Amino acid sequence: MPAIRIKEAATLLGVSDDTVRRWVDSGALAATTDDTGRKVIAGADLADFAVRQADPPPDPVGVSSSARNRFVGLVTKVTSDRVMSEVQLQCGPFTVVSLMSTESVTQLGLEPGVVAVAAVKATTVIVETAGDR
Repeated sequence: MPAIRIKEAATLLGVSDDTVRRWVDSGALAATTDDTGRKVIAGADLADFAVRQADPPPDPVGVSSSARNRFVGLVTKVTSDRVMSEVQLQCGPFTVVSLMSTESVTQLGLEPGVVAVAAVKATTVIVETAGDR
């Protein structure tokens, strides 16, 4: 099982190192000490903690959908020509980019500052790892 250092855990959770240390010190997140004396968190424990901490914003659209991957975000940029547009959303720490018709952008009222949902439906999701650490 992988052991994840405090700094790496903080990066994965999108918080500061100090926040992770506070969670460890308070007992909210279990940590052990590795061979070099550094605090580390078991990968499975960090995964469970991340799921418990996830607090996605409410879905402003509130529609039923077969797309299971729905990311609420803020439109940050819209680049349009007569026919097509590129819409960028900031969904937490992730940028999601969509290409759509300019007519759709107009109908949806998409412009910077609008809260929207990026619904992603894919038949293939590729998962990669950094390999052995």
